[in-house]
Amino acid sequence: MQSGNQTFVTHFILVGLHHHPKLGVPLFLVFLAIYLLTISGNGLIILTILVDVRLHRPMYWFLCHLSFLDMTISCAIVPKMLAGFLLNSRAISFGGCVIQLFSFHFLGCTECFLYTLMAYDRFLAICKPLHYATIMTRSVCNCLALGTWLGGSLHSIFQTCFMFRLPFCGPNQVDYFFCDIPAMLRLACADTVINELVTFVDIGFLALTCFVLILTSYGYIVAAILRIRSADGRRNAFSTCAAHLTVVIVYYVPCTFIYLRPGSQEPLDGVVAVFYTVITPLLNPIIYTLRNKEMKSALWRLGGRREVQPH
Repeated sequence: MQSGNQTFVTHFILVGLHHHPKLGVPLFLVFLAIYLLTISGNGLIILTILVDVRLHRPMYWFLCHLSFLDMTISCAIVPKMLAGFLLNSRAISFGGCVIQLFSFHFLGCTECFLYTLMAYDRFLAICKPLHYATIMTRSVCNCLALGTWLGGSLHSIFQTCFMFRLPFCGPNQVDYFFCDIPAMLRLACADTVINELVTFVDIGFLALTCFVLILTSYGYIVAAILRIRSADGRRNAFSTCAAHLTVVIVYYVPCTFIYLRPGSQEPLDGVVAVFYTVITPLLNPIIYTLRNKEMKSALWRLGGRREVQPH
C-alpha cells in the first residue's frame, strides 16, 4: 500500500528462532510435543476440576481459568511457530499481527490479575477461615474471575491501539517468533520514545501492583501458618501455597526480563520469550499436580484407580 511517496507495510516476516535449515524438522517435533503436552496437561486439569465435585471450590475454579489461559496462550503463539519450522511459512498479515499482539497481551495480563486473585483467595482461606465461605460465594467468584478477563482486555486494547498508531513503512522483518511490542517498536517509522515509556509504565505499574499484593497476601499467610500448632496442618497449608508461589515466580521473572529492563539483547530475549510463552504453560499443570495432594487424588479418581498411600 502506498500513500504519496511513502510505502506502508501490509505484512510482516517472523524471523523467529535462528536455526540451521536442517534443524527445522527436529525443532518442529520438539515444539509439537511441548504443544501437545501443554494442551493435554491443562485440558486434563480442567476436566478433572469440572468432573470431581470435591474440587468445586474457589481455589480450583480459579485454577481452571489459569489452565484455560495457558492453553489459549499456546494456541495463539505455537501453531505459527510450528509452521515456520516445518513449512518455512513466516509471513503474517498486518491484521494477523495485530490479533496476535492483542491476544498475547490480553491473555498475559489476565493471567497476571488471576495470580493476584488466587493469592487473595488463599489469604482468605488461611487467615479468615471462619468468614471464607460467606465471602467467596459462587457469585463473588464468578464476578472476580470475570473482572480479571475484563481487566486484561482493557489493558490489551490500550496497548494494541497505542502500538499500531505508529506507521510501519520500512523493513518488515520481525526479529522474533511472534508479534510483540519490543520487536514491533524496532520496525516503526517514527519516534518510539513515548511508546517505550508508556509500555514500561503501564506494564510495570500493573506487574508491580499485582506482585506487591501477592507478596502482601503471602506475608499474612506465612504468619498465619506459623501459628498453626499441628505439623500436618502447617505442611498441608505450605504445600497448597507453594504451588501458587512457584508459578508466580515462573511467570514474573521472564516477564520482568522482557518488558521492564533497560536495553535489549535480541537473542537472549528470544530464549526468554520461548520459556515465557511455550514452557511456562507446560510447567503450570505439572507444578500444580505434583505439589497439590487434592489434585493428585482427583486425577487418580478420574482414572478409576485408588491412590497408593505411602507407608
